[in-house]
Amino acid sequence: MEGLQSMRDCGASWGRSFLGFALLALGTAGCGIIPDKGLRSPASDVVVNGFNFGPRIRYGAYPTSILGTPWAGEKLGTHGYYFRPSEKNGIAYTCQGGHIDIMHVRIAADWTAYLAGKSYKHIMKGGDHFSYKLLVDRSRNHLYLSYPENWKSLSKDQQSVIAREVALALGPYLTFTMVTWHEIMTWYGFNCIGLPTEYASAFSWEDSYSNLLGVRLGSQALQDTERPYNEAMKLVLDEEMARLGVRPAKVSKQVSESVYGSWYTGRVSMFVDLRRRNFDIGLDDGQITPTLLPDVPGCEGARPISYPVPTLEALAKHGFSARIEIEPREWEKNRVLRIVHPDKKGKRIIPEEHIPTIMAQIRKEAEARFGAEMVADPEP
Repeated sequence: MEGLQSMRDCGASWGRSFLGFALLALGTAGCGIIPDKGLRSPASDVVVNGFNFGPRIRYGAYPTSILGTPWAGEKLGTHGYYFRPSEKNGIAYTCQGGHIDIMHVRIAADWTAYLAGKSYKHIMKGGDHFSYKLLVDRSRNHLYLSYPENWKSLSKDQQSVIAREVALALGPYLTFTMVTWHEIMTWYGFNCIGLPTEYASAFSWEDSYSNLLGVRLGSQALQDTERPYNEAMKLVLDEEMARLGVRPAKVSKQVSESVYGSWYTGRVSMFVDLRRRNFDIGLDDGQITPTLLPDVPGCEGARPISYPVPTLEALAKHGFSARIEIEPREWEKNRVLRIVHPDKKGKRIIPEEHIPTIMAQIRKEAEARFGAEMVADPEP
């Protein structure tokens, strides 16, 4: 069962409807009623064991001081792949990472772990294709694998070692590509519930950095040979937030309020006009630099900490190759497809080939609407 999980506005709407029952069912799994070997053994075993279910639904937020925005600080509780009441979420501000949507971090981390396990399973079975999708999106992602010529001559133990390393590269790469595509479709009008509320969330200034942070932390948690996944995630999240210089929740809100009127307007989510965007997804230098806000108390002289985006170098090392294709199914799909398939013949997106062109078009549109200053990439 693939993930019951959401990106920002979609999550809140689904969560109030029929998915409430499904979420409750998966929540009982997290409480131990349905044992999940992936959560009981060390996190490093998740790649081999996988999880019983895909990532659960979570609710994201705007990094804006509007009605209902949850704010987070130093205490984030224990991570819960399934439902865990002690888990704390919201928008946090860090001196060297800017605003961070903790929910996006957890979403990306869990998908990284889930897709690493899914990849390992398919590799060990000799499969050359599988697909996956965010529940709230209609697009389906496809992975096509090519194996090294000597693969079948290797022992199962040899295959397992290589498959694990390859899976640990695929998990973060597939996840980051998938959540970036979600932002692209949101920019071009995709609304999971049909209401005009989500355009403001596309590439908001904390989005891609929060996603990438989650991908990194999920990968780090999978290296833990002692703690179960949820505990490993708590540890790496707390450590990295401290390294980034997390500020108290009240400061996070104050910082957001300080750019009201210039970076965004509106006090209710449906009427937010978010102008400041961050379109940095690592295309130029292979890393993402966060958007820092000016004059934050306690952050004097802070410099941004950039993170490298995932790569597939580990695959080439072992003679594997991968091809990812995105099959758009949203009503708005033609607005994106025509950017890279002007002849109207192409029906799929090849991220490595097409996303740079699409992002260049999005940046052009954003500059025309908001001005170059509002879409300029942060300085490393």
